[in-house]
Amino acid sequence: MHYTDGSFWGMHFFWWIFWIVILVWVFFLPYGIPSRKRKKKKPLEILQKRYAKGEISKEEYEEAKKYFNLQ
Repeated sequence: MHYTDGSFWGMHFFWWIFWIVILVWVFFLPYGIPSRKRKKKKPLEILQKRYAKGEISKEEYEEAKKYFNLQ
């Protein structure tokens, strides 16, 4: 085997990159990208925002808190 023509290193480099990409994809994809994760809002936070925006009245806010047993 003679690898003096330079083709060996090009293919060898390709396979290193290929396996690194595969490993990164397999191990990091299931966890998601941290910057793209969305924080799940709690029901009380949603209710407070709706009340603050004026979408619901004080009575509706208090009733929803009691109904969903939110403190």
